[in-house]
This record gives sequence, structure tokens and C-alpha cells, in this order.
Amino acid sequence: MAVEVAGLRAPVTFVSGNQINAQLPSLTITGPVGAKVSNVVDEVTGQPIGGAAPYLVRTIGSLKVGFIGLCLTSSEIRGDNLAGIRLVDPIAAAGQYLPRLEAEGADVIVAITHLTFEDDRALADRFPEIDLIIGGHEHEPIAATENRTLISKAGSQGRWVARIDVDRRANGSIERFYELLPVTGALSDDPQTAAVVRSYDDRLDKELDAVVGATSVPLDAESIRMRAGETNLGNLVADIIRADAGAELAIVNAGAIRGDRIYPAGPLTRRTLIDLHPFGNVICKVAVTGRLVLAALENGVSRLPSTSGGFPQISGMTMTVDPRGPPGSRVRDARVGAQPLDPERTYTLAIPDYLLKGGDDYSMFAGQRVLVSPEAGNLIQAAIEKHVASRRATSPAIDGRIVMLH
Repeated sequence: MAVEVAGLRAPVTFVSGNQINAQLPSLTITGPVGAKVSNVVDEVTGQPIGGAAPYLVRTIGSLKVGFIGLCLTSSEIRGDNLAGIRLVDPIAAAGQYLPRLEAEGADVIVAITHLTFEDDRALADRFPEIDLIIGGHEHEPIAATENRTLISKAGSQGRWVARIDVDRRANGSIERFYELLPVTGALSDDPQTAAVVRSYDDRLDKELDAVVGATSVPLDAESIRMRAGETNLGNLVADIIRADAGAELAIVNAGAIRGDRIYPAGPLTRRTLIDLHPFGNVICKVAVTGRLVLAALENGVSRLPSTSGGFPQISGMTMTVDPRGPPGSRVRDARVGAQPLDPERTYTLAIPDYLLKGGDDYSMFAGQRVLVSPEAGNLIQAAIEKHVASRRATSPAIDGRIVMLH
């Protein structure tokens, strides 16, 4: 998304949302001011990944601006995504490259980061020479000052941009003016960006209509059954999530599976698969006790006989449900394989990030040990497509994993 901001108050204006713009009356630098990353290293070459620069110094107007780029460390990133990559502690990387920016005469130092707010604050506290931290990670706008460093995070999904005007006073000190701007329909499209969007729309239509696999049986996505009992499509999606996470068990809220129709046997296009899960949810993995798994199952069946998006489609376990029982006491027999669900044992459980965040009243996951976080997990859409594409034809069935008493 490009945002045009007129009327500069200073030699350098940063407009940050999903991108960074450094704007001048006669110069616009779009994107992250060149590819740079200071703490992601290719283990083979020992250089920044992808041939990126570890830092940059650009002359913009009357100021020399130095940039470093810092991202989350391996504690936040799924391990199997790090093959051949070494992540350096952000503080250590900043300590390595900031002296080089100063040696090259940078008047203003900007750290472009994807760190937690606490890590950004620690960075500013350790290196007060940083004038501006333009960050990501948190999904709501944040503006704060740590010592003399301004920290700005402009939220997510292109809903806001943060405009920061930077100038140098006569005495050499740096001043910054901050403004958070909402992105609304009142903003006119940038013609060049609109042309790029149209070209991607045309290409996207072709990609969505591509056949990626097939099903040998009809897939039942009708909400009236999906949200009140076992269906073959519910089983398929729960199995896919569990396999992708490498977990013992899986729970997916039925409301995450859409379409509300029977999909006939035959080819499956990418458009159809996105219809089945249009949300962009991420597969997470948590370590939880059997007692907490049971609490999650009870929550999911608590609204029966009414249909509910929170109804649990499950994998790796079975359960018998009495809809006539009082809410909280409806799951009569939960088993993992042939063994009863052990309330004291710790299981690995795959769930959508929507449930991890408490959606559909699954509040019991708050504070549990997260093994694969929303930042590290794979998209449910991608996992479904990978599964379908890897088989000649998928053929999910109802296998009795959810038995409803009448």
C-alpha cells in the first residue's frame, strides 16, 4: 500500500505502515529503504541472508540517515524454517553495526525492526544513539519514547500509517514530529501502485482457478452438521492441522471451516480450498494437560443442541457427547487411542491461533506453554493445499471419533 503525504515539515519524512517511505519534495524512496538485515546470517557464506546489506547509510536531503534492520530471534520462529540460517541476538548485532553508521557520518540513526515492544525498549535503552525505531510485531499502534529514542509501531493490515518528520536543529540535536494517520477511503489511490495491484489481481484469478488436487468423495461443509457433529471434512481439516504441527491431538473450531455446501467428488481448485478456510489462521502447538483438553472439549459442546462455530472438530482422539447433560459435563468418554484421556498427562495439541487467543470462548489456552506460536506456525490454508496436492485424491471419512448420544 502506498500513501501520499503532502506538506513536509522537515528534510526527512518517514511514513511507516506495511512499508517505509522516505519522502522529499524531489525524491521518494519506496520500500524498506533498500534490503537490509543486521542479524540474519547465511550459515554458508557468513553474510546477511539473501545478499542483503547489514546496514545502509543514505543521504536524503540535508541529512545522512543510517539504517539497521533487526528481527525476532529463534525463540519466536519455528525451527524447521531456520535451515542454513543463523540468527544473531539483536542487541549484539546492533552493537556490531551502529559504530559503522557513526563512522560513516550518519546524522540520524533508524532501526527498522520486527521485535517485541519490550525488545525495542531494551534496544533503545542499550543504544541511546538510535534516534528512531520503526517496528512491527504488535498488531495495534504504539508510540513511545525510551530515553531519547522514539519507538513507533503502526499496527497491522494497512489500517494506519505513522508519519514521522525528522529534522536537525542548528545546535545539531535531532527533533522528530509524529502523527498517526488512519487509512480510509478518503485517501486516493497512488496510480502506479493501483496499476501494480491490478496486475496482481489478474494473476491471482489464474492462480485461484488452478486445480491443485482432487477428492474421491463428496466433502461435507454444510454448517448445520459441521457445527454440531462429526463430518468428513471436519475430520480432514483436524487431521491436517495435527500432522502439520506434529502434535498428538488437534482441535479446530467448526466455524473455521466454511463453504456451507457439499463439494462434489472431483477436482479441487485453489479457490475452493480458500472457500473452505478463508481466514488466514495459523496452526499453533501447545503443551497442555488432559484436564485442559477436556475443558476445551466441554466448551466446544456446551451450546448443543444449538449449532455453534465453537464446536470442536478433533483429531488424535475420540469422545462421546451427551447433549442433554449440563454444560461442562457433557463429554462422557474422551480417549486417545484405546486409552482414556489422562487428566494429569501433558499432551501436545494443535489448534488455530484463533483458539490460542481465546476465540469462541476457548479462554483456557491463555498462559499455556506455546510450542509453535502464531508468528512461527504455518497457515491452515497452506497446510490444506499441501495435503491435497500431495495425494492423487483425498478421501476423508466419518470414523466415529465423535459419538453423539440421543
